[in-house]
Amino acid sequence: MKLAVVILALATLAGCATVEDIEHSPATLSVISGKKPDQYADCFIDKLGDSRQPPMKEARNDGVRLIVAQKLSDAPAAIVDIDERSSGSSIKVHEHLNNLPIRGGVVQKAAEACISG
Repeated sequence: MKLAVVILALATLAGCATVEDIEHSPATLSVISGKKPDQYADCFIDKLGDSRQPPMKEARNDGVRLIVAQKLSDAPAAIVDIDERSSGSSIKVHEHLNNLPIRGGVVQKAAEACISG
């Protein structure tokens, strides 16, 4: 019985977030990189590797947006906004359940690994 309650609680927490929900949450990472948006996006996708499906890449007028799916579903888990700057990119990572301490760190680690230009 206790296990069922825990599973139900986790399922409720995991719920389906929309891209709009995630983009309005506080950024979990906000940095500047010497890489251009497409270079940073390619690095990020490579660093994520096989941990989940490849992110959906959307071109924007000032850069690129990556929408990262959850491990076990197509629902969005994170958004990475990469905006062009004169000498590289500014990067903001927004994650679903960003205040949950037990969330996986794969997205954060991939984002941090690609900062240096």
